[in-house]
Amino acid sequence: GMSQCNLGEPWRVQMNADLKKAAAGHPNLKVVYKDAQNESLTQRAQVEELVAQGIDLLIISPKEAAPLTQPVAEAFKKGIPVIVLDRAVQGDDYTMFIGADNKKIGREAGKWAVKTLGGKGKIVELKGLMTSTPAQDRNAGFREGIDLAANKDLQVAFEADMQWLEPNARKEMESALTTQKEITLVYAHNDPGAHGAYLAAKEAGREKSMKFLGIDALSQEGVQYVKQGLLDATFAYPTGGAEAIENALKLLKGGKVDK
Repeated sequence: GMSQCNLGEPWRVQMNADLKKAAAGHPNLKVVYKDAQNESLTQRAQVEELVAQGIDLLIISPKEAAPLTQPVAEAFKKGIPVIVLDRAVQGDDYTMFIGADNKKIGREAGKWAVKTLGGKGKIVELKGLMTSTPAQDRNAGFREGIDLAANKDLQVAFEADMQWLEPNARKEMESALTTQKEITLVYAHNDPGAHGAYLAAKEAGREKSMKFLGIDALSQEGVQYVKQGLLDATFAYPTGGAEAIENALKLLKGGKVDK
């Protein structure tokens, strides 16, 4: 069973595609996909449904940590191996977690911002869903990277939670443009957020006066935006889809994996 928190983000569509591609080489595997459509309660119900259907293993990319911790723990305690992908749950009632180092990605993005701006300017930060671990880490890492105590001419002038979604990012950027006469750089926690911010700035005729920085670097999305000159940089964030299937196969054969 694969429980995906939503398919409204291109990166998550890519994760499912990576899972499908990796599973396709193993005819003995059948993957049942569920899309929670960005609702934690729906995802919880879908996990319970998968468990009731008698799945042999659960892969889950949870929307939020707190609401999904209990259903994951219940599946795990019933002896079902659980691979948590990308976003963590609380506690340690799961078999393994697979995810990239979001704090490091945020930190590197922050260092890039300092270098690119020459240590001075006004930053807009458009955050992912702050009840999810990647958003918390991308925020904390970025703040470490820009080091406002050392770079006193840098300022985060506006910040908002756009919940990973491009339309929300565009709306929040419109607010930033209204309240901030000067914006030097926009740091969005994902490429759709950075693209939404770019579109809002372009509509206001201000896109040339600022830099745009995102995360994900999908070849058909963030990388294209950089090539087209819409974004100035994007940082790669792997989906972990192939690794999830590789480790699922080990577990289904009774093998051991690192937590």
